[in-house]
Amino acid sequence: MDVYDAIRTRRSVREYAAGPVPADTVVRLVDALRLAPSAVNAQPWRFIIVADQAAKESLVPACKGRQWIASAALIVVACGFPEKAYKAMGGSRNSVDIDCAIALDHLSLAARSEGIGTCWIGAFDEVAVKRTLKIPAEAQIVSMMTVGYPAKAGAFRAAEGLRKSRDEIVSYNTY
Repeated sequence: MDVYDAIRTRRSVREYAAGPVPADTVVRLVDALRLAPSAVNAQPWRFIIVADQAAKESLVPACKGRQWIASAALIVVACGFPEKAYKAMGGSRNSVDIDCAIALDHLSLAARSEGIGTCWIGAFDEVAVKRTLKIPAEAQIVSMMTVGYPAKAGAFRAAEGLRKSRDEIVSYNTY
């Protein structure tokens, strides 16, 4: 699939078909995470791939009770390490959130090219997720992402009508 087609048709999927993602496909998706760029190539991350059904279900309470997350084949938890990230982003910020977001976006587009759906998960209790998955204190959970085959046909439709026009979001040369 052309990357522009993946960008045009990637949508958040919250209803997943039963069944796993094949192991060779998971390897390609993990490589999409692994090969993502990061500020000064620090790669200040570790990704937890949660495939075990009991483990996925244990994350539901930590994700505000959203039962549907446990129906995804995988839940990817992006753990960032602020101390390992570039510390002068914009002159004063840490790059860990941006670095992890770039990697997850690579994952979402790679998944789309495989016919697999994803959904960013931002509603979670970080302390509860850390406790559930035994994540060390120095890690920051940046975001989570569900991954799996959509339950419904038509899950991948162009988002064009849902997006602002170019004129609304882009300026050239000055604001």
